[in-house]
Amino acid sequence: MNANPDLQTGAPDGSYGELFRLASPIVMSRLGVMAIGLTDAIVVGQYSATELGLHSLGWAPTVTVLVAGIGLLLGVQVMTARHIGAGRPELTGAVLRRGIVYALLLGVAATTLLVALGPLALQNLGLSPEVAAGASAVLIVFSLSMTPYLVADAMWFWLEAQGKPQVPMFAMWAANLVNLAFILWLVPGHSPFPVSGAVAAAWTTLFARIALMLMLAWWIWRWPRARALGVFAKTPDEPELAVEQRRIGYGSGLSYAIEAGAFSGINFVAAQLGVMVVAAWAVVMNVAAIMFMFPMGIAAATAVLVARSVGAKSIAGVKRAFGMGMRVSMALLAGLSVLVFLDAELVARAYSNEPELLKMAGSALLLSCLFFMMDGAQVVAANALRARGDIWWPTAMHFISYIGIMLPLALWLGVWREGGLDGIIWAVTIASFVSGSALIARFYWLGDRMRAEGGAETVH
Repeated sequence: MNANPDLQTGAPDGSYGELFRLASPIVMSRLGVMAIGLTDAIVVGQYSATELGLHSLGWAPTVTVLVAGIGLLLGVQVMTARHIGAGRPELTGAVLRRGIVYALLLGVAATTLLVALGPLALQNLGLSPEVAAGASAVLIVFSLSMTPYLVADAMWFWLEAQGKPQVPMFAMWAANLVNLAFILWLVPGHSPFPVSGAVAAAWTTLFARIALMLMLAWWIWRWPRARALGVFAKTPDEPELAVEQRRIGYGSGLSYAIEAGAFSGINFVAAQLGVMVVAAWAVVMNVAAIMFMFPMGIAAATAVLVARSVGAKSIAGVKRAFGMGMRVSMALLAGLSVLVFLDAELVARAYSNEPELLKMAGSALLLSCLFFMMDGAQVVAANALRARGDIWWPTAMHFISYIGIMLPLALWLGVWREGGLDGIIWAVTIASFVSGSALIARFYWLGDRMRAEGGAETVH
C-alpha cells in the first residue's frame, strides 16, 4: 500500500494539466537559478563592463564543473520517479540518501579541483596577467559554493520527482532575496570590504547557495511523510539500484559537462577578440540562459512523466509525455524569441549603458533568436531519452555538436574569418540545430524499434 497518499503512483494521466502542474513550479525554480546570475550580471555590468567580463571568465570554468556534478545527480530524479511509477515510493528515501552522500563527495572534489587548477588554467589561456588574476579571484570564491549547491540539488531533484516542485521553487526565490541583499551591500561603493565587483558577486552567490541548501534540508526534515518514505530509516541494501542511479548520472554528468564546457569555451574564443566582446557574449548568454530555463523546466517535468511511465511499463505514456513537452516548449520559445527580436537593444540596455557594448550585444541578440528554439528542443529530447534509459546517445550528440562542431566553427567564423561575435552566434545556431535534430530523431526511432520488436504497449 502506498505510504504516502499524496504521492501519485503508477502511470501519470498523460494530460497537459499534469505536465503544467509539474512544469510551472519547475520553470519558476529554474528562472530563480538564473535570477541570481541575472542580478549579479546587471549589478556588476552597471558598475563596470570590464568587471562583467572578469565575472564571466571566472564563472566559466566553475559552471562546467558544477553542471557536470548536477548531471551526475540526475539519477536521483529518474530513480525516484521510476519507483513512484512502479508503486514503490517507500524506496525513494534511499535514493535521496545516496544522492546526498554522492553530492558531498562531488562537491568537495570539485572545489579542490577548481582551487588547485583553475587559476593555472586561466593563466595559460592567453589572457593578460591582470585579466587572469581578476578572473582567478572570482573563480576561487565560486568554487567554495560547489558543495552546498550540489547537496541542495540532490534534494531538489528528489522533491520534484515526489511531485513537490513548489518547495524548491519557494526556496530558490528566497535564496534570491538573500543574494539581492548581499550584492547591494557588497558591490563597491557600498561595501566595507576591499573587493572588486566581480568578486563581491561571487561571494553573494556562495551565501545564497548555502541558504538554499539549508532551507531544503529543513523542509524535508519537517515533512511528516519523509519518514514513511524511508529518508531517515536505513532500508535493505539493493546494490543494483545504486548502480543504476549512478549509471544514469554518468552519461548525464558527462553530457552536461560537454555542453557547459563548450559554451564556457566560447568565452575564451571571445577573449581573443577583446574583453568587450567577452562582456557582450556574457549578455547574450545571460539572456539565452534565461530563455533556456523555460524549456529546461518543461524538460524536467517531461522527464518525470517519462520515468513514471517507464516504471509503469507504458510506452504509450512515454510517447505522450514527450510529445506534450516538445509542443509546449516550442510554442513558448517561439513567443519569447519574438519578444527579444522586437527590441533586442532594450534587453541589452538592462546590462549596461556603454554604447560599444550596447551596439555589439544588441546585434548579437537579434541573431541569437535563430538558435533559441532548437536549443530548447534538444534539452527536452535529451531529458526524455535519459528518463527512458537511453543514457549515452545524448552524450554523444552533445560531444559531436558542441565540441566537434560549435567550438572550431566559432573560432573559424568569429576569429579567423573576422566575423566577430556574430560569427560565434552562427556557430552556436548550427550546433544547436544538429543536436536538436539528432536527439528528436533518436527518440522517435526508439519508438519505432519497440513496435517492430512487438513491444507496443509496455516498456521492458
